[in-house]
Amino acid sequence: MTKLLLSLALSFLLTSTLLAEESADPVVKQLHIIYEAEWQQFIKDNPLEATYAGDKRYNDSWPDFSLEAFEKRHKHRVEVLKHLDTVDTSKFVGQELINFQLFMRRFALDVAGHKFQYYLIPLNHREGIQTEDQIGDIIDFDNIKDYEDWISRLKNFGKYMDQTLALLDKGIEQKIVHARIVMERVPAQVRAQIVEDPTKSLFYHPFLRMKDKITEADKAKLQQAGQLAIKNSVVPAYERMLKFIQEKYIPACNEIVGIQQVPQGAELYAHLTKVYTTTNFTPSEIHDIGLKEVARIRAAMEQVQRDVKFNGTFAEFIQHMRTDPQFYYKTPEELYAATQVVCKRIDPQLVKLFKTLPRIPYGVEAIPANIAPDTTAAYYRPPDAKGARAGMYFVNLYKPDTRPKYEIEALTLHEAVPGHHLQLALATELYDLPTFRAQWGYTAFIEGWGLYSESLGKELGCYQTPYDRFGQLTYEMWRAIRLVLDTGIHSKGWTRQQSIEFFANNSSKSLHDIENEVDRYIAWPGQALAYKMGELKIQALRKKAEQELGNKFDIREFHDAVLLNGAVTMEVLEELITEWIKLQKTKY
Repeated sequence: MTKLLLSLALSFLLTSTLLAEESADPVVKQLHIIYEAEWQQFIKDNPLEATYAGDKRYNDSWPDFSLEAFEKRHKHRVEVLKHLDTVDTSKFVGQELINFQLFMRRFALDVAGHKFQYYLIPLNHREGIQTEDQIGDIIDFDNIKDYEDWISRLKNFGKYMDQTLALLDKGIEQKIVHARIVMERVPAQVRAQIVEDPTKSLFYHPFLRMKDKITEADKAKLQQAGQLAIKNSVVPAYERMLKFIQEKYIPACNEIVGIQQVPQGAELYAHLTKVYTTTNFTPSEIHDIGLKEVARIRAAMEQVQRDVKFNGTFAEFIQHMRTDPQFYYKTPEELYAATQVVCKRIDPQLVKLFKTLPRIPYGVEAIPANIAPDTTAAYYRPPDAKGARAGMYFVNLYKPDTRPKYEIEALTLHEAVPGHHLQLALATELYDLPTFRAQWGYTAFIEGWGLYSESLGKELGCYQTPYDRFGQLTYEMWRAIRLVLDTGIHSKGWTRQQSIEFFANNSSKSLHDIENEVDRYIAWPGQALAYKMGELKIQALRKKAEQELGNKFDIREFHDAVLLNGAVTMEVLEELITEWIKLQKTKY
């Protein structure tokens, strides 16, 4: 055993998983020690991830964004990967083989991607240090220690900011920068953090909901300390950021969109495509798949137009769906209430399609007002690893006149149930797997499942009207368009305006949403490919199972087979379903 592995073994022997303790294979035992050690190292290096997972040990810290830290972490992964390359997996079966495949893939891609220095772009207009106050909204501030940790974070915020700005500055030097259109959205977000009165800061929100178990004297002491930390550390840090972004970073950004503008851009995009889709499809192949899907879905949308007897061109029908007041709520409150009703209508139908449901519940909340104008229609926040925090379906209530009624069902099926909440809450409850299996996700699986869930709407009593069916097609078209636009922007030289026009010509989504979406693809190359590519694979595997099993096919059993191994790559999922089909054939 190398010094590295001996160190890991000694440090984390007591926290190795139950599976490792039960295994008689010394190689498996050693691997489980490594799995747990690397998870512990990951959350130590990424304290915000620890917080999201419900682990409070690092709630007083921010991640180390120094260049030296990135190099140190890379060298460590190289050493781990070298050892993994020596492991004989010929006798591995079942979960042990899956564990190794997924763990090995993670490290191999991390090591391969380091050369691109993509960490020099540590933020975009959708996420980053400028919205880091949101971490305070998911912490259960239960006692004085929780607030002391938060105050420590606030006091150390300046260092975190300076490291972030140093990365961006290095990015300018290396010409690894965002497109200008992305960063032009950021200054307004930074200005929202610059306040004269610390009690008006978004970082002060935790001090406004202090529990009665904390004495009034302690509350006052903690609040005063929080205000001082915000005034002396947080606000000055954002003032430095605003000056840097406006005066130095934005002027250095690329006028032309697309990651191909950065050094090794084409190779980087191919790498990101592989990371996010967990397939070996090239960007060009994915582009062609997208065009075919757009054509197929477009034909189905035109059929809806005929079904509702709309006289006019498809473009006129799209404009009608986009602008007719009958399709929109007038107030945020109406939109919020309608979303809650859809959730409650779907919940009791789940047992028709699912054998195993999560114990952890979910709720519905509005997306915070400070980021709502710059983000999409909804998103989901998973529960913590201990099940102490429920999952949360966040809905964008900004400009309800741009958020059609006919999209609510598809959106809810994707973001809440049976989409992200059902899948991610179940993953959290997989206690017999190594921790990394429940916590490290694969976008193609997670988002592919979300999009597949939209297709289950009819089986769950949704899409009763042609307009609601059109909403489902709109969302499916949205993800098909992503295949075309993401690859178009980052590998085929498509412009932002060209992308907006293609989107608008094939979808009824509002122009406000379309512009936000296109800017998202520009800022986050490759990520948007995962949805449709993952869904297509799940749909293909279901079709394969239905064909091979005939009347032996049980949709509830199939969904268990897909979900109860946690998030996996598309390659592993295909292996799992193939084995499940063989097993089902022998059961009757």
